[in-house]
Amino acid sequence: MLQMMCSPKSGTTIGNRARDMETALGLIIGIGLSAACGLRIFVPMLGVSIAALTGHLTLFPGFEWMGTWPALIAFATATVLEVATYYIPWVDNVMDALTTPAAVAAGIIVTASVFGDVSPFLKWSMAIVAGGGVAAIVQGGTVALRAGSTGTTGGMANPLVSTLELVGAILVTVLAILLPILCLVVVVWIGYKMIRKMTKSPFIRGLLG
Repeated sequence: MLQMMCSPKSGTTIGNRARDMETALGLIIGIGLSAACGLRIFVPMLGVSIAALTGHLTLFPGFEWMGTWPALIAFATATVLEVATYYIPWVDNVMDALTTPAAVAAGIIVTASVFGDVSPFLKWSMAIVAGGGVAAIVQGGTVALRAGSTGTTGGMANPLVSTLELVGAILVTVLAILLPILCLVVVVWIGYKMIRKMTKSPFIRGLLG
């Protein structure tokens, strides 16, 4: 009996399950980081770079460059510029329009960087659908939120919206890396709120015709 329990087949099964769990966890981390990309593009990328450099996150082949000092400096600079731009009146609305495709692209990249050990087709399919999709939903919600704020307060409340987005991006990034399961719950809640916001937004409905 003991020999059967310790057979190579049993060990292979346990190893496969562990690998599957690691793959699923990588996807969950990617989804969390993608949601953060919908709030601020470069905050989660900076978080990934820091986590990789400190050994808290493993990047898969092809994305090791994100865990280098030059990448960290570039992401940090881009983060500062992005955050500052959102506090300039009316420019923040222009940024929303310009950064929507970039947020989706960032969501795809961060998901692909932590989701591996699968076929390239599955990797990029999940990165596009899950990573890009989540980033698009969250980004769309922020566009609707800022458009509503601009319409009702003339942009006076937009700095508060920008601050909430920044704080949210930081918190979601940290949760995605350190507490991914909890982060997934938070992302589901955020996604639900953002979808509701978009369906009620006259601005978004106008864009959709």
